[in-house]
Amino acid sequence: MSAPPTDLPDDIDALKAMVANLREQLSSRAIEIEHLKLTIAKLRRMQFGRKSEKVEREIEQLELRLEDLQADEGAAGVAQSKPARKRAEATGRKPLPEHLEREEREYRPEHEACPDCGGALKALGEDVSEQLEFVRSHFRVIRHRRPKLACACCDCIVQAAAPSRPIDRGLPGPALLAHIAISKFADHVPLYRQSMIYARGGVELDHGTMAYWMGSISALLSPLVDALRRYVLSGVKVHGDDTPLPVLAPGNGQTKTGRLWVYVRDDRPAGSTESPAVWFAYTPDRRGEHPQRHLADFQGVLQADAFAGYAELYKSGRIQEAACMAHARRKLHDLHVVRKSPITTEALERIGALYQIEAQIRGKPPDERRRIRQTHAVPLLDSLKQWFEATLLTLSGKSDTSKAIQYALNRWAALVYYCSDGRVEIDNLPAERALRGVAIGRRNYLFAGADSGGDRAAAMYSLIGSARLNGIDPEAYLHHVIERIADHPINRVDELLPWNIVPLLPATARTTPVH
Repeated sequence: MSAPPTDLPDDIDALKAMVANLREQLSSRAIEIEHLKLTIAKLRRMQFGRKSEKVEREIEQLELRLEDLQADEGAAGVAQSKPARKRAEATGRKPLPEHLEREEREYRPEHEACPDCGGALKALGEDVSEQLEFVRSHFRVIRHRRPKLACACCDCIVQAAAPSRPIDRGLPGPALLAHIAISKFADHVPLYRQSMIYARGGVELDHGTMAYWMGSISALLSPLVDALRRYVLSGVKVHGDDTPLPVLAPGNGQTKTGRLWVYVRDDRPAGSTESPAVWFAYTPDRRGEHPQRHLADFQGVLQADAFAGYAELYKSGRIQEAACMAHARRKLHDLHVVRKSPITTEALERIGALYQIEAQIRGKPPDERRRIRQTHAVPLLDSLKQWFEATLLTLSGKSDTSKAIQYALNRWAALVYYCSDGRVEIDNLPAERALRGVAIGRRNYLFAGADSGGDRAAAMYSLIGSARLNGIDPEAYLHHVIERIADHPINRVDELLPWNIVPLLPATARTTPVH
């Protein structure tokens, strides 16, 4: 218990002034914390735009400021009196997960007999409280012993075969390889930083050595990534998008801008029980020939943005275009945030009504979704188009609002296609969600070392993203796969896809599927 302060004034008026000043400081801090949270949330909505790198740095700075303010609150909480702490705890705290290892510590009284009369003490009950502690991760060495046995009657020598390793004659085990990969590609900790972390634990692992390991397991896992690609592109609908990935250009030390393309198969919103999956591909530039090559064998609906490189795909009729309402809305929303106007307000309200319909039919079968959209969404869309066209007549053709409206009208047929096909979504958010981890990692890596590094990143993002979509802890999934894939028949590699190994994993490896 904290000792009472000894430097408080005896004058009641002075004490009241101190309390009033403290209340003002706490109120100011609470207001700033709330403002920072709102600002960060707003910036996160913007971080996939053209200035995403700048926005991410701004978010990082605001997060640091928010951490300091919340740390101040924590420090202030330590100095509060005991009753104040009880009120804070009464708000309700989630119990610690049952699967965590428990260590029992018993604290017995100093006296074996009653301190008052010397009588014998008997059990009356106990108070039990729990404290969450962190046990530093540690390495261990697994020594594989293979005794040699000789026949007493002949020269025959018998010995068990050496177990296979993920990297032939390599030092790392599957759990270590999975941890390094997840730390880099899911937790966004570059290898040189991991090397420093492991050194603090007493193990020297050169980041160049770890890079070699990552290259080795990428090659080992390539058949599984190919299986993911085949599965994703065998569906009737796919979400597509891309994002920049700076890559170090050979020879001059400068960076060039490569691209990571993402393709998502996820029909759960349309009531499908087929497993979701994501496949990433890296290219050194953004030429339209790349998605055309990726989707050369795909036949169905492609839901994507207005990138001109997709246009060639739609000409034959083999692939149906579906646009993204979120893109059209975002252009209006960005204007609304900067300069609110009756036009942007009404436009956002009209589009919001369309999303309310989608919320009601999420998870319903395609036929039911199409019927409800035809009944309720189509009239709203017809009215929205007429309002857009009438509004354009009142605006300058060079105004930002006019350009935002024209963007929607230019893609109107693709924007409203979802109403005629219950399998299709109103927007392309599944692909955008799949790219979030890339945006965070890009800030930490700064750049990939070469085009081959972009290919490896694409492979790992594919496996990690697909595991998350299926409610599997990515590290547990990679550990399971790396431990087995070297001995697994390549013609049965589909058995190692995330949804096929869920029953084989412990309950602690299962998480909430990403939607």
